[in-house]
Amino acid sequence: MDEFLHAAIEEARKGLEAGGIPIGSVLVLDGRIVGRGHNQRVQKGSAVLHAEMDCLENAGRLTAADYGRSTLYSTLSPCDMCSGAILLYKIPRVVIGENRTYQGPEDHLRSRGVELEIVDNPECVQLMTDFMRANPELWNEDIGE
Repeated sequence: MDEFLHAAIEEARKGLEAGGIPIGSVLVLDGRIVGRGHNQRVQKGSAVLHAEMDCLENAGRLTAADYGRSTLYSTLSPCDMCSGAILLYKIPRVVIGENRTYQGPEDHLRSRGVELEIVDNPECVQLMTDFMRANPELWNEDIGE
């Protein structure tokens, strides 16, 4: 398994262990992780701290050139909000652990020039499947349903 996807899965597990939703993300620049995060809506009572948003926040301020050569890894297909951040910062490549349990606006990202790699990682699928089965109301809240 890709070391960066593995790091995103570690973040997802941290979120789950802290009572949150098991989605993790890392931002990679020049072959190293510069930001990592996990969904913290439950833990911090936040409306916006999806894994990708937490990751970008933890990366701190980067230059446009830095974003332009970075790759964002996420254990789950990014939602509309997170996809908006990807487009805003012109992150050119996103590696998605899985999109079976939830699929964000992937076609829109592609239409705007973002390269997507869907890994279909079984561990990512299992994390979300188990969580969604055990916590349907929390999952629906997270995706705005």
